[in-house]
Amino acid sequence: MKDFHELKVWQKAHHLTLAVCQIAAGFPREELYGLTAQIRRSCSAISANLAEGCGLNGDAEFARFCSIAMGSASELEYHLLLARDLKLIKPSDYVEVAQRTIEVKTHAHSPHSKLNAER
Repeated sequence: MKDFHELKVWQKAHHLTLAVCQIAAGFPREELYGLTAQIRRSCSAISANLAEGCGLNGDAEFARFCSIAMGSASELEYHLLLARDLKLIKPSDYVEVAQRTIEVKTHAHSPHSKLNAER
């Protein structure tokens, strides 16, 4: 069992979640149970799955939860694109969080994610 707080990939995912939730807070009220909820759920699922994977024993289980986190990151990528195309998110905000999402997904894919922990 590892402390997920020490994982660089979790730290990046957590900060991404904070940024995305801040952006989504500006979405129209009628999107509260639609796109706003979907974006928040998919984004927070990235960090949550990384944390859950750390709480289990074994590299195979951790890798499985990293894979699930990558799926949530892909889902978030689409929701952000949709929000941009619906003009719910500024293009500059979209570029920033989309790049950060891809970065998190890349780090979660790395077989060395677990070894990138700050000590």
